[in-house]
Amino acid sequence: MTRDQTVTYRRNMDEEGDAVFRALADPTRRHLLDRLFEQDARTLSELEADLPMSRFGVAKHLKVLEDAGLVVSRKSGRQKLHYLNPVPIRLIHDRWIDKYTERRVAALAELKAQLEDPS
Repeated sequence: MTRDQTVTYRRNMDEEGDAVFRALADPTRRHLLDRLFEQDARTLSELEADLPMSRFGVAKHLKVLEDAGLVVSRKSGRQKLHYLNPVPIRLIHDRWIDKYTERRVAALAELKAQLEDPS
């Protein structure tokens, strides 16, 4: 760690993307996102049912996902329901994946058109 706190602790727009990447880096958190993709509005009990860890451990993983904006939770009576928020993943896709694949896809589409053109 450097002593220059303006460099070390600088807050920028990439920080949000970094939180998403960190959240997606863990296989347990990806599993939780997959479960929410299958069915939204799940309780902590439903999400922890097939994981080999404590309720507290699952809650900590959900907190990381919430901090990254990938999961949103709402109280419904006595239950806390968790919902998938795919927007941060889409933003990552648009910024980091789409721009690198666009030229290749355009080249493949042009090649396809040339090969299929009978003239």
